[in-house]
Amino acid sequence: MKVSEAMTAQVVTATPQTTIAEAARQMSNIDSGALPVVENGKVVGFVTDRDIVVRGVATGASPDSPVSGIMSEEIHFCQAEDSVADAAAHMGNHQVRRLVVLGEGGQLAGIISLGDIAVDYGAKQVGKTLEDISDAPATH
Repeated sequence: MKVSEAMTAQVVTATPQTTIAEAARQMSNIDSGALPVVENGKVVGFVTDRDIVVRGVATGASPDSPVSGIMSEEIHFCQAEDSVADAAAHMGNHQVRRLVVLGEGGQLAGIISLGDIAVDYGAKQVGKTLEDISDAPATH
């Protein structure tokens, strides 16, 4: 199965100038813990609910501060045409629970998460990936 068949294609994004408060509202509205940060059509970062708490609230950042100050710039991604098994292996190897999916020309095509893999690929693969993610200390 290809990533394009399992990913979430309708993705809400932020820009580097989006405020922390607005990013949090967007996450709440779509019931998601992460937003890709896009500038000029390219993914330049990723902001998660954890980034908001650990890098924002815990350090005293204003809710009106831009997400560019708290986002993760290290982006883990896969291609829409990659296999779901390869995406799951990448998640396990890099201890991440979601990947940005890029389409032709490096444009954002979607996001694939452990939940997407569980629904479309099977609990056994999710269990293995989660085990890999949990084995070593997380990098972020």
